[in-house]
Amino acid sequence: MVKELKHTEIGDIPVDWELQTFDETFRVISNNTLSRENLNNRGGAVRNIHYGDILTKFPEVLDCNEEEIPYVNELSLLSSSTQLLQDGDIVVADTAEDETVGKVIEVQNLGDSKLVAGLHTIPCRVKKGDFAPGWLGYYMNSDLFHNQILPYITGIKVSSISKGAISETLILVPPFDEQEKIVQSLNKIQLLMTSETKVVNKIKLVKNGCLSKMFPQKDDTVPEMRLPGFTEAWEQRKFSDIAARESFVSTSASDVPSVEYEDVVAEEGRLNKDIRLKEAVKSGITFDGSQVLYGKLRPYLHNWLNPDFKGIAVGDWWVLKPINMEKNFLYRLIQTQQFDNIANQSSGSKMPRADWNLISNSQFVVPFSKEEQSKIGGYFDNIDHLITLHQCKCDKYSNIKKGMMSDLLTGKIRLV
Repeated sequence: MVKELKHTEIGDIPVDWELQTFDETFRVISNNTLSRENLNNRGGAVRNIHYGDILTKFPEVLDCNEEEIPYVNELSLLSSSTQLLQDGDIVVADTAEDETVGKVIEVQNLGDSKLVAGLHTIPCRVKKGDFAPGWLGYYMNSDLFHNQILPYITGIKVSSISKGAISETLILVPPFDEQEKIVQSLNKIQLLMTSETKVVNKIKLVKNGCLSKMFPQKDDTVPEMRLPGFTEAWEQRKFSDIAARESFVSTSASDVPSVEYEDVVAEEGRLNKDIRLKEAVKSGITFDGSQVLYGKLRPYLHNWLNPDFKGIAVGDWWVLKPINMEKNFLYRLIQTQQFDNIANQSSGSKMPRADWNLISNSQFVVPFSKEEQSKIGGYFDNIDHLITLHQCKCDKYSNIKKGMMSDLLTGKIRLV
């Protein structure tokens, strides 16, 4: 049986669901202006919600028992007006570099610990409405709510919103028992996502440890850990003797797709879409599958790719052709801490770029044997395959969750 709907400013919703404004629902409480340098992950008396963590790290419902939340370095840094958060409070990120501004977390399972909201956040406490734990976190991150915020975003290089501007946005209030059922369903899929994310993060830690141990550290001529069968010393070579920077410019075509920064998953070196479906013709540096790509813009983002196809590298990429070097080994070399440290001695403050002159003249210790180079490259290929396998599972659960949020948070599918 189809339940009766009513038409509202945010679309058709069940007749027994209510709407109230942001201003009616919440009162804004005080935050602080502490930057990341005032925080640590070692310990302290008070934890702090940083807006960057809301945007990139925390889920919609912040389980304070499970998530790693940074601590304030010194209590003296907090002003007397800063208010402690409590379960059920929501914290809005009011600044971002894109339309993710307005992302929300709902605080839960705080227990006896102390938590405050930091720089570029709008912390709020419910003053009207009966909300099941988790409902506001999920609803306020849905398209139904976020689309209401979009017209109020200001700024060109940096996007921001104000508490005054969003005061008339609408909060959806279903009956409490229905809120509970919806939250329970979304929590189950979130639990699967969290589990896979933890596996991915553990494998990434293993990979970083192997990169550290399987490449020589400063002043060493051999790595701490080697694959069986190899014993000879490695040789020192300038990077310009390891790889040449390609510069031939061409345009993309149906069989020669373009690769842009936005097409690559940072740190994972995999494409996030089928780039052959892109229609726009772009100009960039040609590669034929025998090179590796390294993102020189903001090198701390760790954008790299090991393509096995012909294409066009658009934007701030170095297209690196190996010289007497296994391609897969070169791809791993650019992921090492040594390379990263040099690349991040960059020029420019807001848009830093790695310095080719500095990189090309830097010395790296590499295996003389191409067989050892190949084995090392293959070793890390296997690790990356595991990361991709579990990340794809996580992405699958994420897509299922998005579909569930679209249906459940709008009343298209009812659980009562």
